[in-house]
Amino acid sequence: MKLHELSPVAGSTFEGKRKGRGHGSGNGKTGGRGHKGQKARSGGKVRAGFEGGQMPLVRRIPKRGFNNIFAKPLTAVNLASLNRFEDGAVVDAAALVEAGVIASCPYGLKVLSNGTLTKKITVKAAAFSESAKEKIEQAGGKAEVV
Repeated sequence: MKLHELSPVAGSTFEGKRKGRGHGSGNGKTGGRGHKGQKARSGGKVRAGFEGGQMPLVRRIPKRGFNNIFAKPLTAVNLASLNRFEDGAVVDAAALVEAGVIASCPYGLKVLSNGTLTKKITVKAAAFSESAKEKIEQAGGKAEVV
């Protein structure tokens, strides 16, 4: 096989429609744009979200408070899901990802107090709720802030 023998697979390419080349072509005169109007003009298009002068959806919906676009939210984990680790284990974000409790932890871990902890484990996280810290210590474990 040589370079001059190469060709695309049949049906994978097509010729573009030639606009405005007579009414026999099916795309003559107005070139598929219809008659008059904004979309018939050259450069005639509307910006994204424009609704023809009607108040756009993004402006109709109420907005409340402040949304910090630079926020780095912590990944939450409940105490009940820490019972899968054995006594004396050191549990951190990496151990939780490995065990399949959480998918990923890009910005840090926060332990919440939903459920009960029956094991004596050391938990390393960026933040703890007050009640979660108490429950970990009551079970005989440690809550370390990293």
